[in-house]
Amino acid sequence: MKIENKDGYTLFSTDENILQEALDTFFSTVEKHSTENIFFDISDNLNITPKEFMLFLNIASAKKENGTSFVVIIKSLDIDALPEEINVVPTLQEAEDILEMENIERALGF
Repeated sequence: MKIENKDGYTLFSTDENILQEALDTFFSTVEKHSTENIFFDISDNLNITPKEFMLFLNIASAKKENGTSFVVIIKSLDIDALPEEINVVPTLQEAEDILEMENIERALGF
């Protein structure tokens, strides 16, 4: 797992080839970044199903409650098959756009 501190968010990137290893590493590490905006860039080498995405629901809810953002970046998944509570986008630029929109919403009190 590669972790990079960027301007306004922390980017987690998978380098594992086995989904369970990637998820275990992510979930054990993300707790240390509870007050930060988190982007999780999932490698196209990992096969993740919409059902497995439900594992991110607790993190997405916790992030929303504490006024931070959580965005998953993955190109190879049908975004329409995922719950709306989890921000899923195909590119880093779109993740940054989501963060900007959510920061505006928070500033406006939504």
